[in-house]
Amino acid sequence: REGLKVPKKTRKTWCLGHSNNSCVRHRAEHKDHVWCWDFIHDRTMSGRALKWLAITDEYTRECLALEVDRSLTADKVVDVLTNLFLTRGVPKHIRSDNGPEFIAHAISKHVERAGLKMLYVTPGSPWENGFAEPFFSRLRDELLNCEEFTNLAEARWFARRRKEEHNEERPHSSLNYQTPSAFAAGCGGTD
Repeated sequence: REGLKVPKKTRKTWCLGHSNNSCVRHRAEHKDHVWCWDFIHDRTMSGRALKWLAITDEYTRECLALEVDRSLTADKVVDVLTNLFLTRGVPKHIRSDNGPEFIAHAISKHVERAGLKMLYVTPGSPWENGFAEPFFSRLRDELLNCEEFTNLAEARWFARRRKEEHNEERPHSSLNYQTPSAFAAGCGGTD
C-alpha cells in the first residue's frame, strides 16, 4: 500500500504565444502594419535544391512575395524587400522565426535602415507566428508536396501562379470570405 499510488493525470496547457513578439502582442491593425516571412526548402526531380521565400501581410493575408531560386542570398532578399518597400511602403514590423537567414548582417542592416522593427518569435514556438504558419503549411501541402519540379523555371512559374491564386481567387473566412486582394482594396492606405 505504501508508495504504490497512481500519479494524478495532468493536462497539458497550451500557451497562445505571450512573448513580446508573438502575434497576440503585436497584432496587425491595418494593411502593411505587420508582415511576416519565412523560407521553405524543396528539391527538383533531379535533387537540386530550391529555396522559397514567402512574405505575407498579416492583416490582409496577401502574399506579397513568393520567390524561388537555387539559393537566396542576403543580397537577393534585400532586393525583394526593397522592391516591396517601393511598391507598398515600409511596414512597422516584420515577424519571423530565428532562422539564420533572418539574423544575417546584410538583412538586419537593411531592415534597420528602412526603420522597421524585426519581431522574432520564441524558438520552437510556431504558434507565435500564427498568421503566417497556415500560409506556409498550405504552400507545402498544396504545392510543394504535390508537384515535382523539373527545373527552376518551372518552379518559378508555379510560384507566380500560386501567388496569383492565393491573392485573387481564394476567399478567406477570416476576411469575411473575400479574397486577400479584394479585402486589401477595401482597406485603403495605412493608418
